[in-house]
Amino acid sequence: MPLTPSGARILLAPMEGLLDHTLRDMLTRVGGVDLCVSEFIRVTNTVLPRRAFIRVAPELLNGSRTVAGVPVRVQLLGSDPDYLAANAAALAELAPAGIDLNFGCPAKTVNQHRGGAVLLDEPELVGQIVAAVRRAVPAHIPVSAKMRLGYNDDSRAEECALAIEAAGASDLVVHARTKAHGYRPPAYWERIADLRQHVRVPLVANGEIWTLADALRCREVTGCERLMIGRGMVADPGLALSIAQHDAMASGAASSAVTWVQIVGLMRLFWQGIALRVAPRHRAGRLKQWLNYLRRVYPEAQEAFDQLRLLHDPVKIDQWLAAQA
Repeated sequence: MPLTPSGARILLAPMEGLLDHTLRDMLTRVGGVDLCVSEFIRVTNTVLPRRAFIRVAPELLNGSRTVAGVPVRVQLLGSDPDYLAANAAALAELAPAGIDLNFGCPAKTVNQHRGGAVLLDEPELVGQIVAAVRRAVPAHIPVSAKMRLGYNDDSRAEECALAIEAAGASDLVVHARTKAHGYRPPAYWERIADLRQHVRVPLVANGEIWTLADALRCREVTGCERLMIGRGMVADPGLALSIAQHDAMASGAASSAVTWVQIVGLMRLFWQGIALRVAPRHRAGRLKQWLNYLRRVYPEAQEAFDQLRLLHDPVKIDQWLAAQA
């Protein structure tokens, strides 16, 4: 039976400054991803024009799907329920696969402007935001949320999850760290298990999932079948596919790794994609940013990173990519 967005088992995480439209395109071509969430769109005291939503999520022009056909929810970030609701209503006119609300961003500049994880100290406001957005968009458009365990500590995690549930969220992704933890390991998956004892809204576990073994252990600890993966997918584009194939093994599916030759093919497509959207002086940095993650899994990526480390000229990188087997 096909997965609906709310039943998606493997979700591709939003990662500001890294996992944008172009990289979403590459990673969903590999397979295994059921649903994506875009990077956040910052909402302040205005209703954004149509182009602002499309700039972050150009998939809206393709039925809110990647080239591979994977649905994309569009994420909003802010602290004003009324303006978030108004922007959600404007976004709904573009027929997104869903609208997600960001209560997890740990960035200092975002938190200083009352956005992201800092709101987890205000569970009542979190609930008001979700409720206002839920009221503002048609019932067939899912409204979901992503939160961390808290800001400085996890003492209000249950309050926040309950507020999000009571406000009508379709599902809730929990990044199993506080803002204070940043991205330092470990992820505290057992706290997601705690939250499952308090809420009935479907939970999605997120944090420190780098391998198939991590995914299986996260499921065991949290009790969540559904996972959201970010950096682990950037480092290993075949990770979601490995998990999906593991889940299908009873049907006779065989697991297969994504080869370096396939990764090179994706890098070529990625390079073509960023050439359409990124200024020439920044293109090399984007490719090296991805290679920096890939070398965690692929020895060949280390060699490629070393060869490209001092290259900035797009023409020379074109030549390097053309020369790869």
